[in-house]
Amino acid sequence: MARQAEETGAKGSDAKKQKKKKSKKESKTRTVRANILYDRAKGEENPNRHYASNKIKTTKYTLLSFLPKNLFEQFHRFANVYFVFIALLNFVPVVNAFQPELALAPVVFILSVTAIKDLWEDYRRHRSDKEINHMDCLVYNRNERRYMEKYWKEVRVGDFIRLRCNEILPADVLLLSSSDPDGLCHIETATLDGETNLKQRQVVRSFIDLDCEFDPSKYNSVIECEKPNNDLNRFRGYIIHRSGRRDGLYKVNLLLRGCTIRNTEEAVGIVIYAGHETKAMLNNNGPRYKRSRLERQMNVDVFWCVIILLVMCLFSATGHGLWMFQYGDKRPVFDVLSPEGTGLSPVLSAIYLFLTMIIVFQVLIPISLFVSIEIVKICQVYFIHQDVDLYDEETDSHLQCRALNITEDLGQMQYIFSDKTGTLTDNKMVFRRCTVAGVEYSHDANAKRLAMYQEVDSEEEECTSHGGTLPRRESVGSHQSSKVVLRSHSTKSHRRTGSRAEAKRASILSKHTAFSSPMEKDITPDPQLMDKVNEGATQMEFMRFHSQPLSQLPSDLSDIIDFFIALTICNTVVVSSPNQPRQKVRLKSPVKTIEDFIKRFTPSRLTSGSNSSSLSSLVTNRSSSNRGCSSILSSPSAESTLTKLNEERLQTGRGTSPGLLEHAFSPVPTTTLRYEAESPDEAALVYAARAYKCSLVGRLPDQVTMELPHLGKLSFELLHTIGFDSTRKRMSVVVRHPLTDQITVYTKGADSVVMDLIRPPTDDTKGKRQKKILYKTQHYLNLYAADGLRTLCIAKKVLSKEEYAGWLRRHLEAETAIHSREELLFESALRLETNLHLLGATGIEDRLQDGVPETIASLRKAGLQIWVLTGDKQETAINIAYACRLLEPEEELITLNAESQDACAMLLEETTTSSSTAPFLVHRLGLVIDGRTLAYALDKSLEDKFLAVARSCRSVLCCRSTPLQKSMVVKLVRNKLKVMTLAIGDGANDVSMIQVADVGVGISGQEGMQAVMASDFALPRFRYLQKLLLVHGHWCYSRLANMILYFFYKNAMFVALIFWYQFYCGFSGSPMIDQWYLIFFNLMFSAFPQLITGTLDKDVSAETLQELPQLYMSGQNSEEYKPYMFWMNMIDAFYQSLICFFIPYFAYADSDVDLFTWGTPITTLALFTILLHLGIETKTWVREHTLVILFFAVALGYNASCPTCYSPSNPYWTMQRLLGDPLFYLLCLVTPLAAVLPRYFYRACQGSLFPSPVQVGRQLDKLPPDTRRNLLSLNRMKVGSLSSLSGEPSDFYRNV
Repeated sequence: MARQAEETGAKGSDAKKQKKKKSKKESKTRTVRANILYDRAKGEENPNRHYASNKIKTTKYTLLSFLPKNLFEQFHRFANVYFVFIALLNFVPVVNAFQPELALAPVVFILSVTAIKDLWEDYRRHRSDKEINHMDCLVYNRNERRYMEKYWKEVRVGDFIRLRCNEILPADVLLLSSSDPDGLCHIETATLDGETNLKQRQVVRSFIDLDCEFDPSKYNSVIECEKPNNDLNRFRGYIIHRSGRRDGLYKVNLLLRGCTIRNTEEAVGIVIYAGHETKAMLNNNGPRYKRSRLERQMNVDVFWCVIILLVMCLFSATGHGLWMFQYGDKRPVFDVLSPEGTGLSPVLSAIYLFLTMIIVFQVLIPISLFVSIEIVKICQVYFIHQDVDLYDEETDSHLQCRALNITEDLGQMQYIFSDKTGTLTDNKMVFRRCTVAGVEYSHDANAKRLAMYQEVDSEEEECTSHGGTLPRRESVGSHQSSKVVLRSHSTKSHRRTGSRAEAKRASILSKHTAFSSPMEKDITPDPQLMDKVNEGATQMEFMRFHSQPLSQLPSDLSDIIDFFIALTICNTVVVSSPNQPRQKVRLKSPVKTIEDFIKRFTPSRLTSGSNSSSLSSLVTNRSSSNRGCSSILSSPSAESTLTKLNEERLQTGRGTSPGLLEHAFSPVPTTTLRYEAESPDEAALVYAARAYKCSLVGRLPDQVTMELPHLGKLSFELLHTIGFDSTRKRMSVVVRHPLTDQITVYTKGADSVVMDLIRPPTDDTKGKRQKKILYKTQHYLNLYAADGLRTLCIAKKVLSKEEYAGWLRRHLEAETAIHSREELLFESALRLETNLHLLGATGIEDRLQDGVPETIASLRKAGLQIWVLTGDKQETAINIAYACRLLEPEEELITLNAESQDACAMLLEETTTSSSTAPFLVHRLGLVIDGRTLAYALDKSLEDKFLAVARSCRSVLCCRSTPLQKSMVVKLVRNKLKVMTLAIGDGANDVSMIQVADVGVGISGQEGMQAVMASDFALPRFRYLQKLLLVHGHWCYSRLANMILYFFYKNAMFVALIFWYQFYCGFSGSPMIDQWYLIFFNLMFSAFPQLITGTLDKDVSAETLQELPQLYMSGQNSEEYKPYMFWMNMIDAFYQSLICFFIPYFAYADSDVDLFTWGTPITTLALFTILLHLGIETKTWVREHTLVILFFAVALGYNASCPTCYSPSNPYWTMQRLLGDPLFYLLCLVTPLAAVLPRYFYRACQGSLFPSPVQVGRQLDKLPPDTRRNLLSLNRMKVGSLSSLSGEPSDFYRNV
């Protein structure tokens, strides 16, 4: 309607109405028109002008905005604002304590270092942006009537783009044309979600049947779609043609920026989203920033430092006022009068002195602490990345740290919430057993193969199976010029949606087919089942030859054939050929004529008199589309499908044409096929069917081709693909069976939902047989689950033409809806998947990852509570829990399965009562709860009871849990118990759980990179979690906790020296320490040693930390940084300052030394004492104490070159004179020893009389390796608990 108004030039009132309607619509949707329609119009007339351009800018700053914007960001930190205020206060003459320019030096240094770091990072982003923006692509030019090269940054919404094989998409593009005769385009999405298998995308429905090549100049449609969003798995909209016809747009029609075109020579599309509005850029959030628990505790102590500072300043101001008051009207000789010649009153003097003392005592607030923590954390992350033990050779991936400021939280975890599939298991699904029509086939030979299986080395496997495989880029069509190939090479740098490490890993993994290891592919068939498959196929061959109806096939054989048909076609697997990687396998010849078209797509059961009517219906049906790997429900166009159904109802006679039936089968291909599946379950079932010679050989948008033994190829017309979702827990395909011409629904899914959808058996003989099959199948499902196998049920349903037509009409309405489309399609699927006929069930084995039981056992010993949240069947999850040692045989298992909220409340009440009456069994309890009961337990009225029961159990296993329930469980435990939580998973269904936890860990496994992108840390394998937590987590927490306490101590100690001097100078605010030393003491002299210790110190070796997981409890209990430790350090600081002040004071009493000759030894002694204190607290000695030389070097240079720097006094040659005085050396020996003696005595007594477990572990590190190993092994056998480590060392050694 809007377009008609434009073309006919409607009156002004009509145009206003159209604008109003358009503005209302644009508030919810986006309207996209082709830019070539507005080439000659003014820029203001182009309706796409308001949309973002394709130029990306990830930088924060420009040359003009850098300084103000960076300072503004840095001043968001209260500490920086505080120190700038102090520096500016020093410019006020009446209160200044130091030279104003000198007082600015520390804060300027801190701000400059941070600004330089930010500038370098921004410059790197700028270079990357420039490289990407200047990549080229082909954009249609109307004036030239051809595609011309343009930079990516010049692309606009509404432009037509031509894409070639191996090129990266510059924007989000709606696919309008493809060189593929079936309207397909294959893309690789590894840079978006890490999935290396190919995805099929499809040309928009109305553009598939164009008789000629797509011509952008003839395009005159309008696109209405949703606003830009970051949902990679959803795209909703419709396209309105000039005729008024409206076609729905789906995820399968959209090519996303960052994806790579594969196996398609050319494709053309129109840009829908560009630049920062593309889904890839909206998902590119970069590293995550959180505040750690230690940092929150540190902020409390910073507040106490502010209180101490104010108290000291108030005390000094009061003392100064009283001191001035005692003179009365007589002014002291050294009092400086105001310019008017009058003196200040005692009260005003006290107020001014209060501000002066804030300047003098500013060091008490550690300005360098915040920067030091950032530096130390960056260094810690670097060393964690360099740990070769966290590198996985199989996937060529290593640990990634995506959150830079919570490394110390790794050492304080208390609860771990883990997914099962792909996290604890390998996500390598291996077909193990099945039951069909109530008969179980154990596949004993296959079980023996798996038991003895040794997977070959990946390199050897590549050599033997791929041999002379060509690199992927060599499969580019011959039409490509060298320039295009060169462009495709230059696009490697655009893998930006994840980290560069992720892109590298994706490129390595993309060389191999996912879920296709020999263990998964080479399945040994069960002989009994193989015989039945052959028998059924033989009888079908006989019936084909004699033109007999297939309904005469025995029901058990019919179920077996349908069972393997369902395994083969009820999936979204893409077929490729091994000698040309990722190339689609086609039928023997492409469609060239109408006759070929009829032979290929006509249903086999047709009368000879119905060919003409079928011809028209089939020609119309050629446009049926919208299939593939999408979870969106897809169907043919309403016109073609409904017309076809009406025509087929008019057919008379149901005879079979032998020629057409015979054409449904064709010779078996000799080449081995490769299957690219989106999930390991699908791959396992397709490989299982292939083992029985029921092979998937081709997949088109509207057709699936499979091979049956003795019969050749059989082509099913694919009407709909109803994808799997976590709510329905099943997927279905609707096909037209080529042998019966019936519309058949094949469904596979979780037994918990599929068994409820089975048609109730009747009372006749057939019904009794069905009832028996149901009973036996359920029995075998329970056995499979008890063996730890993942179970799936397979079912079918035959629809009459009337049933299908009725369902289709409502389904098409849901498909074309732009609002609430998902809900409508979900309801449509529920209407279809009812009254199913059960075919059988499968048991798939998902093996544990290497080292999982040992890792869980170690984490348990470390005091970590481990909960497993999985969507698996309860029996399967329990079996895996026993295998991975989450559950122990001696544990008493509490199982909560309730049908209602009241029943759940009753169960929780009974469990709480029983556990409270038998407290001695608490440590031996294990809790298992299913998804339905968990939903009741998470209700506000029951969550406290559920939490009480869960806390009393050693292990918790939540089965059949949804992604939302996983996140709710984590949030409940974190908020109610106030504990540190860690969530670990590998799939998109774990993202919400990972984001809710204090620390989220993603496993870079076979389910893509969604979990990794949402995580704080990424690991290749679950077993690496042990070292990440027990070693690196412990080290990071211990280092930072001690460093923070040390900073508070040394700053308080240094400030206290000046405070004691105020008692001897009338609280005038005068320091006896040279202002250069005062300013740079904290920034330079005493900071560097602690940076080295905070980065490299190791209280216990990595080997001991892993052999004694109990040592991790020190971090859980915050034993390195408790509130009282702050005050103990403050008391120690004031004591040491008294020693360092008064020993030199009495030593130089009644001497003629000047102020700085007395103050410089105090500074030197304080530095010696602080470093000696650090030496006592340091566990791993490095050469940080050599930095004392830095102080002497600066002092000698400064005293030699600055005779008039501090008038009227001067520091000239002060240090040189002191170095010639024996008293100075005596003070340097006696004073630091006296100052640190109490701390040394306390540490010595603690280590000897009541050592902590960490101290015992440190003593073990000093023993020879063999002796240490013997002690640890004997200690585990005899004691096996933390108590043996916390007693006397002699007790520990007596255990040997």
